[in-house]
Order: sequence, then structure tokens, then C-alpha cells
Amino acid sequence: MSTTAATPSTVADDEGRAAFDALIAADGRIEPRDWMPEDYRKTLIRQVSQHAHSEIIGMQPEANWITRAPSLKRKAILMAKVQDEAGHGLYLYSAAETLGATRDEMVEALIEGKAKYSSIFNYPTRSWADVGAIGWLVDGAAIANQVPLCRASYAPYGRAMVRICKEESFHQRQGFEILLTLANGTPEQKAMAQDAVNRFYAPALMMFGPPDDASPNSKQSMAWHIKRFSNDDLRQRFVGMIVEQVKVLGLTLPDPELRYDEETKQWIHKELDWVEFMDVIKGKGPCNAQRLERRRVAHEDGAWVREAAAEYARKQQLKLAEASGKAA
Repeated sequence: MSTTAATPSTVADDEGRAAFDALIAADGRIEPRDWMPEDYRKTLIRQVSQHAHSEIIGMQPEANWITRAPSLKRKAILMAKVQDEAGHGLYLYSAAETLGATRDEMVEALIEGKAKYSSIFNYPTRSWADVGAIGWLVDGAAIANQVPLCRASYAPYGRAMVRICKEESFHQRQGFEILLTLANGTPEQKAMAQDAVNRFYAPALMMFGPPDDASPNSKQSMAWHIKRFSNDDLRQRFVGMIVEQVKVLGLTLPDPELRYDEETKQWIHKELDWVEFMDVIKGKGPCNAQRLERRRVAHEDGAWVREAAAEYARKQQLKLAEASGKAA
């Protein structure tokens, strides 16, 4: 009986797999130089880059209101928030680069429409109250989803999320405060706040992704400890939070079916329009084309900055090489 000797690469893969599985089982963390399955790497590149794209595209709906903010104070706060989102994108692109993806590849995939980003950012911001609704509902949903990611099994992703979540908590409070001010203002201002909540409520609930039985990636991501909770579990947590918060605002949620079922211990909410969700994901939302076109234009307009930075870095490397040669 003949046997085939294991190659060094096979042995290394077997040892790497065993170490990886042991770390995941022990709820440990994977570092960039650790062995990891290729599917794990690809899943992370997809998730982290899509998260980064969402932060960058997400700057647009609110930046739309910087020049029209109702006061200098509001303008300064909103500018700081939009700047924070740019920073979040930077952290996340950097985390994805540790997995072998390049910034150019990720940005190109976004601009060409090959990469996805959060569906919520393809809805228009029609009034100043929308800035408040995005802060309260959208950033609130982001916090519910992202706080568990601070414990993601891939260490660079988890570390990036710690700072991101701290800043998102300020964004959520800012949005809540905008809505609270409007709700306690004139009848017209309160109506504006209610209209914004009505329009962003369902899209915010869809941010967590499709139901668990229709989610293609959620189960494996949870097995790898990238995600800690399923889409439906996160949606349940979020609904439970905003039910109490909307009472403080003096507004209502546009959901006549919303109630807590004592028997199942779950929030019952209206059926979400998953056909609409998939249409938006596929590029057929109200603002998909506009968002990507603005990203393309900004990327092209910024080419000279990237070229100048690359040339500066090249010259600095030459100087270091010359200095090292003289020292030798």
C-alpha cells in the first residue's frame, strides 16, 4: 500500500488551521500575520471594505446640509461629524489593507459599482430634520451593530471599531438633540421632525441586513466570531432602544404593528419591504447614481493630491537611501 508524503505547505496549512481553530474556539484574536483560511480573509475584506465604503458615501447626505445649517453652531457640529466619518473610512480601509487588499483596488471596486455599501445612504435628505433622524436612527442602528464588532475575531477590525463606536455615540446624541429641539419648537418644526422619523424608520431597520433565514453570510461570520449577533437579534435590540427614546422626543414611530410579545420575548414590528431593500442594494435606490457619481468626481479631482503625496514619499525614500549609503 503506497502513501503520498505530505508536502511542507500542506503540513503548514494543517498546523495553521489547527492554530486558527483553537484561537476561534478560545474566543481569541487573529492578527494580520497569523495563518487564516482564505474564505475568512475574503469575508473580512468584503465586510470591512463595505463598512469603509459606507462611511465615505455616508458623508454625502449630511454634507448636503452643511451650507444650510440653521446656525453657525449647528454648522460647526455637522462639519465635525462629517469629518469623523471620513476618519472612520480611513481606519477601516487601513484595517482591510492588513488583509492584503489595496486601497486602490477597494476604491476602484466602489466607483465601478462592484462593491456594496449600506443601503441607508441612498435615501435623500429633504430637510434639516433629516440630519437629526440620521443621527438618532441611522447612527443609533450603527452603534447597535458595531459595538459587538469591537470584539471581532480579527484584531485590527476590532481595534478600529473601538474609536469608531465612541465617536458614533456622540453622533447619535447629536441627532437626538436636533430632533428634541425641533419636537419642542413650533408645530411646523415638530411636523418636520416627525416626517423625518417616518421616512428613515424602515430603512434604518433594514440596515441590519435581511432576515436571518435569507442572509447568505451571517451564519458563517458568527461561527468565525466576526459577528456576535444575527441580523434579527440586532434589529430586536435596536427596536427596543428606540421605543423608549421616541417617548422622550414626544414623537411616534410609524409602525402600528409595533408591540412587545411577552410570550416570545420579542418586538413585533411591521413587515419590512425587502424588495425595496434589494433594489437599493442593486443600485436602483433614489440616490444610488448620484452618490457614486459624486464619489467618482471627488476621486478624480483628488488625483493631483495622491500623485503629489506619492512623489513626496518617493523622494523621502531616496533621501533615506542616500543617507544610509553615506553612513555605510
